[in-house]
Amino acid sequence: MLNVRDLTKRFRDTIAVEDLSFNVAPGEVLSLLGPNGAGKTTTFLMLCGLVRPDAGLISWNGTLLGPRRARTIALIPENPEIYAALTVWEHIVFSARSCNVPDGWEARANELLERFDLWDKRDTVGSALSKGMKQKTLIAATLIAGPPILLFDEPMIGLDPAGQRELREVIAGLSKSGKIIMVSTHMLESAHALSDRALILKAGHKIYDGDIRALAQENEDLESVFLRITA
Repeated sequence: MLNVRDLTKRFRDTIAVEDLSFNVAPGEVLSLLGPNGAGKTTTFLMLCGLVRPDAGLISWNGTLLGPRRARTIALIPENPEIYAALTVWEHIVFSARSCNVPDGWEARANELLERFDLWDKRDTVGSALSKGMKQKTLIAATLIAGPPILLFDEPMIGLDPAGQRELREVIAGLSKSGKIIMVSTHMLESAHALSDRALILKAGHKIYDGDIRALAQENEDLESVFLRITA
Protein backbone atom coordinates (compact mmCIF):
# COMPACT_ATOMS: atom_id res chain seq x y z
CA MET A 1 0.00 0.00 0.00
CA LEU A 2 1.20 3.48 -0.92
CA ASN A 3 0.13 5.83 1.85
CA VAL A 4 0.36 9.61 1.47
CA ARG A 5 -0.54 11.84 4.40
CA ASP A 6 -0.87 15.64 4.55
CA LEU A 7 1.47 16.30 1.61
CA THR A 8 2.07 20.04 1.31
CA LYS A 9 4.22 22.24 -0.93
CA ARG A 10 4.36 26.02 -1.16
CA PHE A 11 6.38 28.18 -3.54
CA ARG A 12 6.73 31.44 -1.58
CA ASP A 13 3.15 32.72 -1.26
CA THR A 14 1.69 30.21 -3.71
CA ILE A 15 0.18 26.97 -2.40
CA ALA A 16 0.87 24.23 -4.95
CA VAL A 17 -0.43 21.31 -2.86
CA GLU A 18 -1.94 21.45 0.62
CA ASP A 19 -2.74 18.64 3.06
CA LEU A 20 -3.13 16.01 0.34
CA SER A 21 -3.84 12.51 1.65
CA PHE A 22 -4.67 9.31 -0.23
CA ASN A 23 -3.89 5.58 -0.44
CA VAL A 24 -3.26 3.38 -3.47
CA ALA A 25 -3.33 -0.41 -3.24
CA PRO A 26 -1.19 -2.86 -5.24
CA GLY A 27 -2.79 -3.59 -8.59
CA GLU A 28 -4.75 -0.35 -8.58
CA VAL A 29 -4.60 2.29 -11.32
CA LEU A 30 -5.29 5.81 -10.06
CA SER A 31 -5.77 8.76 -12.41
CA LEU A 32 -4.65 12.13 -11.06
CA LEU A 33 -6.88 14.71 -12.70
CA GLY A 34 -7.38 18.45 -12.50
CA PRO A 35 -7.13 21.68 -14.50
CA ASN A 36 -3.82 23.37 -15.24
CA GLY A 37 -2.21 24.58 -12.03
CA ALA A 38 -4.10 22.09 -9.86
CA GLY A 39 -0.88 20.61 -8.41
CA LYS A 40 -0.68 17.33 -10.33
CA THR A 41 2.93 17.64 -11.50
CA THR A 42 4.09 18.99 -8.14
CA THR A 43 2.46 15.98 -6.45
CA PHE A 44 4.30 13.60 -8.76
CA LEU A 45 7.61 15.37 -8.23
CA MET A 46 7.20 15.14 -4.46
CA LEU A 47 6.24 11.47 -4.61
CA CYS A 48 9.34 10.47 -6.58
CA GLY A 49 11.72 12.65 -4.54
CA LEU A 50 12.56 15.34 -7.10
CA VAL A 51 10.85 18.08 -5.05
CA ARG A 52 11.05 18.18 -1.26
CA PRO A 53 7.64 18.64 0.40
CA ASP A 54 7.23 21.24 3.10
CA ALA A 55 5.19 18.78 5.12
CA GLY A 56 3.68 15.33 4.87
CA LEU A 57 4.62 11.65 4.95
CA ILE A 58 4.99 9.08 2.19
CA SER A 59 5.12 5.40 3.11
CA TRP A 60 5.20 2.09 1.26
CA ASN A 61 3.97 -1.06 3.03
CA GLY A 62 4.19 0.75 6.35
CA THR A 63 7.77 1.98 5.88
CA LEU A 64 8.42 5.69 5.58
CA LEU A 65 10.21 6.63 2.37
CA GLY A 66 13.02 9.18 2.55
CA PRO A 67 14.25 11.56 -0.16
CA ARG A 68 16.08 8.76 -1.99
CA ARG A 69 13.02 6.78 -3.01
CA ALA A 70 13.50 6.48 -6.77
CA ARG A 71 14.00 2.70 -6.49
CA THR A 72 10.46 2.48 -5.09
CA ILE A 73 8.64 5.27 -6.95
CA ALA A 74 9.63 5.97 -10.55
CA LEU A 75 8.41 8.90 -12.62
CA ILE A 76 8.03 8.87 -16.38
CA PRO A 77 7.65 12.60 -17.18
CA GLU A 78 5.65 14.23 -19.93
CA ASN A 79 8.79 15.55 -21.64
CA PRO A 80 11.17 12.58 -21.93
CA GLU A 81 14.80 13.53 -21.37
CA ILE A 82 17.20 10.79 -22.37
CA TYR A 83 20.95 10.66 -23.00
CA ALA A 84 21.72 12.04 -26.45
CA ALA A 85 24.78 9.82 -27.01
CA LEU A 86 23.33 6.52 -25.76
CA THR A 87 21.42 4.15 -28.00
CA VAL A 88 18.01 2.78 -27.13
CA TRP A 89 19.57 -0.51 -26.05
CA GLU A 90 22.26 1.23 -24.00
CA HIS A 91 19.57 3.09 -22.06
CA ILE A 92 18.03 -0.22 -21.06
CA VAL A 93 21.42 -1.70 -20.17
CA PHE A 94 22.22 1.36 -18.06
CA SER A 95 18.92 1.05 -16.20
CA ALA A 96 19.33 -2.68 -15.59
CA ARG A 97 22.91 -2.44 -14.33
CA SER A 98 22.48 0.69 -12.20
CA CYS A 99 19.46 -0.89 -10.48
CA ASN A 100 21.13 -4.31 -10.08
CA VAL A 101 18.39 -6.12 -12.00
CA PRO A 102 18.91 -9.92 -11.73
CA ASP A 103 20.27 -11.84 -14.70
CA GLY A 104 17.78 -12.70 -17.40
CA TRP A 105 16.46 -9.20 -17.95
CA GLU A 106 17.58 -9.24 -21.61
CA ALA A 107 14.62 -11.38 -22.69
CA ARG A 108 12.19 -8.98 -21.04
CA ALA A 109 14.04 -6.04 -22.65
CA ASN A 110 13.73 -7.58 -26.10
CA GLU A 111 10.02 -8.15 -25.51
CA LEU A 112 9.58 -4.48 -24.58
CA LEU A 113 11.48 -3.34 -27.67
CA GLU A 114 9.15 -5.42 -29.83
CA ARG A 115 6.00 -4.22 -28.05
CA PHE A 116 6.94 -0.55 -28.35
CA ASP A 117 8.11 -0.89 -31.96
CA LEU A 118 11.68 -0.03 -30.96
CA TRP A 119 13.45 -3.09 -32.27
CA ASP A 120 14.62 -1.38 -35.46
CA LYS A 121 15.73 1.61 -33.35
CA ARG A 122 17.71 -0.32 -30.73
CA ASP A 123 21.06 0.97 -32.08
CA THR A 124 19.85 4.55 -32.66
CA VAL A 125 21.22 7.25 -30.37
CA GLY A 126 18.88 9.38 -28.29
CA SER A 127 19.54 12.59 -30.22
CA ALA A 128 18.16 10.99 -33.40
CA LEU A 129 14.86 9.85 -31.87
CA SER A 130 11.48 11.54 -32.12
CA LYS A 131 9.67 12.60 -28.97
CA GLY A 132 7.46 9.52 -29.13
CA MET A 133 10.45 7.21 -29.50
CA LYS A 134 12.23 8.93 -26.59
CA GLN A 135 9.16 8.39 -24.45
CA LYS A 136 8.97 4.74 -25.39
CA THR A 137 12.68 4.32 -24.60
CA LEU A 138 12.24 5.89 -21.18
CA ILE A 139 9.22 3.72 -20.42
CA ALA A 140 11.06 0.55 -21.42
CA ALA A 141 14.13 1.45 -19.34
CA THR A 142 11.92 2.22 -16.33
CA LEU A 143 9.99 -1.03 -16.63
CA ILE A 144 13.25 -2.98 -16.72
CA ALA A 145 14.26 -1.45 -13.38
CA GLY A 146 11.09 -2.89 -11.85
CA PRO A 147 9.97 -0.30 -9.25
CA PRO A 148 6.74 -1.27 -7.45
CA ILE A 149 5.18 2.18 -8.00
CA LEU A 150 5.05 3.88 -11.41
CA LEU A 151 3.99 7.47 -12.07
CA PHE A 152 3.05 8.33 -15.66
CA ASP A 153 2.76 12.06 -16.41
CA GLU A 154 0.69 12.53 -19.59
CA PRO A 155 1.93 9.20 -20.99
CA MET A 156 -0.16 9.23 -24.18
CA ILE A 157 1.16 12.55 -25.50
CA GLY A 158 3.63 11.95 -28.33
CA LEU A 159 2.58 8.34 -28.92
CA ASP A 160 0.88 7.25 -32.13
CA PRO A 161 -2.39 5.24 -31.87
CA ALA A 162 -0.53 1.92 -31.96
CA GLY A 163 1.83 3.09 -29.22
CA GLN A 164 -1.10 4.29 -27.10
CA ARG A 165 -2.81 0.93 -27.41
CA GLU A 166 0.39 -0.91 -26.49
CA LEU A 167 0.91 1.36 -23.47
CA ARG A 168 -2.65 0.74 -22.28
CA GLU A 169 -2.02 -2.99 -22.51
CA VAL A 170 1.31 -2.64 -20.67
CA ILE A 171 -0.32 -0.63 -17.88
CA ALA A 172 -3.10 -3.21 -17.59
CA GLY A 173 -0.49 -5.99 -17.38
CA LEU A 174 1.50 -4.11 -14.74
CA SER A 175 -1.66 -3.63 -12.71
CA LYS A 176 -2.45 -7.35 -12.88
CA SER A 177 1.09 -8.12 -11.67
CA GLY A 178 0.51 -6.02 -8.53
CA LYS A 179 2.19 -2.76 -9.47
CA ILE A 180 0.77 0.53 -8.25
CA ILE A 181 0.10 2.85 -11.19
CA MET A 182 -0.70 6.56 -11.05
CA VAL A 183 -1.48 8.42 -14.28
CA SER A 184 -1.71 12.20 -14.57
CA THR A 185 -3.55 13.21 -17.70
CA HIS A 186 -5.88 15.73 -19.32
CA MET A 187 -7.19 13.01 -21.65
CA LEU A 188 -10.37 12.03 -19.84
CA GLU A 189 -11.20 9.17 -22.18
CA SER A 190 -7.80 7.61 -21.49
CA ALA A 191 -8.28 8.08 -17.76
CA HIS A 192 -11.66 6.38 -17.94
CA ALA A 193 -10.25 3.47 -19.95
CA LEU A 194 -7.15 3.00 -17.79
CA SER A 195 -8.22 3.73 -14.24
CA ASP A 196 -10.02 2.18 -11.31
CA ARG A 197 -10.13 5.45 -9.37
CA ALA A 198 -9.89 9.16 -9.98
CA LEU A 199 -8.21 11.66 -7.65
CA ILE A 200 -9.20 15.17 -8.72
CA LEU A 201 -7.26 18.23 -7.56
CA LYS A 202 -8.19 21.89 -7.73
CA ALA A 203 -5.81 24.64 -6.59
CA GLY A 204 -3.75 22.07 -4.70
CA HIS A 205 -6.66 20.54 -2.80
CA LYS A 206 -8.40 17.19 -3.21
CA ILE A 207 -11.99 17.63 -4.34
CA TYR A 208 -12.79 14.04 -5.36
CA ASP A 209 -11.36 10.60 -4.61
CA GLY A 210 -13.38 7.62 -5.76
CA ASP A 211 -14.52 5.30 -8.53
CA ILE A 212 -13.98 7.03 -11.85
CA ARG A 213 -17.01 5.27 -13.32
CA ALA A 214 -19.23 6.66 -10.57
CA LEU A 215 -18.46 10.23 -11.60
CA ALA A 216 -20.83 10.42 -14.54
CA GLN A 217 -24.50 10.83 -13.82
CA GLU A 218 -27.31 9.79 -16.15
CA ASN A 219 -27.05 11.52 -19.52
CA GLU A 220 -23.83 13.29 -18.50
CA ASP A 221 -20.48 12.50 -20.11
CA LEU A 222 -17.18 12.44 -18.23
CA GLU A 223 -15.98 15.74 -19.68
CA SER A 224 -19.11 17.52 -18.47
CA VAL A 225 -18.68 15.98 -15.02
CA PHE A 226 -15.06 17.11 -14.87
CA LEU A 227 -15.91 20.67 -15.88
CA ARG A 228 -18.74 20.80 -13.35
CA ILE A 229 -16.62 19.49 -10.46
CA THR A 230 -13.66 21.77 -11.16
CA ALA A 231 -15.75 24.88 -11.94
